[in-house]
Amino acid sequence: MVYSMTGYGRSEQENEGQKVYIEIKAVNHRYCDILLKVPKKMAMFEDRIKTIIKNQVQRGRIEVYMSFEERKGDDYQVKPNFSVLDQYMSALTEIKDRYDIQRSPDLSLLTRFQDVFDIEYKEMDEEAIWILIEKALTESMTSLVEMRAVEGKKLLEDIEYRIGEVKTIIKALELRAPEIVSVHKTKMQTRISELLEDEVTLDEVRLAQEVAYFSDKTNITEELVRLDSHLQQIKQIFQEDKAIGRKLDFLLQEINREINTIGSKSPDVDISNYVIELKSAFEKIREQIQNIE
Repeated sequence: MVYSMTGYGRSEQENEGQKVYIEIKAVNHRYCDILLKVPKKMAMFEDRIKTIIKNQVQRGRIEVYMSFEERKGDDYQVKPNFSVLDQYMSALTEIKDRYDIQRSPDLSLLTRFQDVFDIEYKEMDEEAIWILIEKALTESMTSLVEMRAVEGKKLLEDIEYRIGEVKTIIKALELRAPEIVSVHKTKMQTRISELLEDEVTLDEVRLAQEVAYFSDKTNITEELVRLDSHLQQIKQIFQEDKAIGRKLDFLLQEINREINTIGSKSPDVDISNYVIELKSAFEKIREQIQNIE
């Protein structure tokens, strides 16, 4: 199946104490480049996140944004520090007795002193948090892959249409190519006759040798056969169940080389025009293949 490299997905998951939001964007890239933007306390999950993504995506720049929320107060506990409070209370009582103060120390006074409370941060339940992250990530990736599949189908339809255009041009080249030699022979005969003004008999053997040389030099049959073979390979590659973009890109380089060879071999104007059409069609195919995973 053909997949585009562009896609988008997002998901939000929560439990009684935490909430996780994940957003994923994918764009074209030569390799699989994953960029994570996660809260610092979630950094421990980065390797696991990348593993899940790599299992589903083989090419593209993948940007992952994550936010994590905890209910206020759920992540720590406040406890009285009685050892400190006892000392404060003892000191205050001693002051009270010494100076015959009638008022006893009260709670509002005691809580103003430093270190009378201990704040204990609760240890994170990593697995509970990972369950949330995994659900959000899986849901986001499902949406992203589905979008890539839809875009890939559209790319495939357009490429197949362009390949049909290319085959039509190749067929026209196959019909035109044999005519070049005949036209060239006629032109040579006419030109030589004009130059010699019928004073010397035309050497048919020599003419045949020149025509044969011209025919061999301008023969584009091999290039046309290879072009057709490359088009068949493209169709076969589309059936592969893996990333195919780089392989297709390499194949298009080979196709472009064949087209350039055809253009350089033939002096015929019609064939030169066909070559221009071929280049235009393959450039459109190349642009679409740049988007394929």
